[in-house]
Amino acid sequence: MKEAMALADRAAENNEVPVGAVVVRDGVMVGQGYNRPIGSCDPTAHAEMMALRDAARQLGNYRLADCTLYVTLEPCTMCTGAIVHSRIGRLVYGTTEPKAGVVESQARLLDAPYLNHSLTLTPGVEREACQQQLQAFFRRRRAEKKALRS
Repeated sequence: MKEAMALADRAAENNEVPVGAVVVRDGVMVGQGYNRPIGSCDPTAHAEMMALRDAARQLGNYRLADCTLYVTLEPCTMCTGAIVHSRIGRLVYGTTEPKAGVVESQARLLDAPYLNHSLTLTPGVEREACQQQLQAFFRRRRAEKKALRS
């Protein structure tokens, strides 16, 4: 999770919402990503998507069943769908996303009986640190906007 948090810092440095993600197989990081939808003009460039794409390229396979995805924020609908389609074996995330998170906060999408893949969940890893990272980013953005209005 520390690596994912460092990647989230890179997103924040680029004025993107600070979310980072890494994919690990057998203790080795095989994929990484951070939020880049604004800078890349790509609505799918969420941290999880970038990490899954990177891991699939590195491993030469779009199926990542023996991998763990670590992400600093509870995944959205799009990312949860990609997690299911990639067959990730385990999802570890830091903090919840009350508005758009669909693992535990809203739809609980992974509990849907029609999904053809199930995975192990480990929520709340470094929860407070991940929350603080996001809160600091939005606090800074609000202050910057307020300064521009003044």
